Amino acid sequence: MSQLLEFATLLDEAAQSASATAQIDPEGKMPLADAYAVQAASIQRRVERGERRVGVKMGFTSRAKMIQMGIGDVIWGRLTHSMQVEEGASVPFSRFVHPRVEPELAFVLKKPLAGDVTAVEALAAVEAIAPALEIIDSRYQDFKFSLPDVVADNASSSGFVVGAWSDPCQDFSNLGLVMSVDGRPVQVGSTAAILGHPLRSLVAAARLSAAAGEPLQAGWIVMAGGATPAEWIEPGRYVSVDMERLGCAGFHVHP
Repeated sequence: MSQLLEFATLLDEAAQSASATAQIDPEGKMPLADAYAVQAASIQRRVERGERRVGVKMGFTSRAKMIQMGIGDVIWGRLTHSMQVEEGASVPFSRFVHPRVEPELAFVLKKPLAGDVTAVEALAAVEAIAPALEIIDSRYQDFKFSLPDVVADNASSSGFVVGAWSDPCQDFSNLGLVMSVDGRPVQVGSTAAILGHPLRSLVAAARLSAAAGEPLQAGWIVMAGGATPAEWIEPGRYVSVDMERLGCAGFHVHP
């Protein structure tokens, strides 16, 4: 366990200082359970510094990505309040190492949700849905990493932006969306790219977080996963997503 704690410290310090670090498992041999233990310990260091847990993010929610990575399940990471960027706000580029951004759907829960739940049970726990953007950032040198590296590095999660909340009692299974940089479309997609239906991602979040002893709580945000490939972030840009019926979310990046 001591080595896992060393890895957690390494990754926490890399994220805190926005500096690249060496891979912890370049050959990808670390059991995913150990990688998640590193992630949990790394986030616990943040909590001990005063950060609050506010939800979870889901990753590899594309079937094609799962096949590419050779896995049969999604991955997940933990969100803290300091990771949230207010909609329309400006974030310093210096906060990141290799930042990219992807459009997502976000859920906020009105009651706890834990274990093996159905889609109907998951939806009943949702207070609202919103268009969102996740800033993902690998802390590894040269942007090289194995699957356990990614999991240990909080599933590459670094920040998130959530737009206005909307009533979840509408069909959000296949909402068209456009992600733009400075008003120029760079990705076009649909919420259907998130496991075929974003609710499946929420169901997975309930299962995985409960298995880790951290069931989803009322008030928590769940980022459902990327609906398109990610785009690199550059200083001086404005990144936004426009989602059918739900509206927009965006943020500025300053040098």
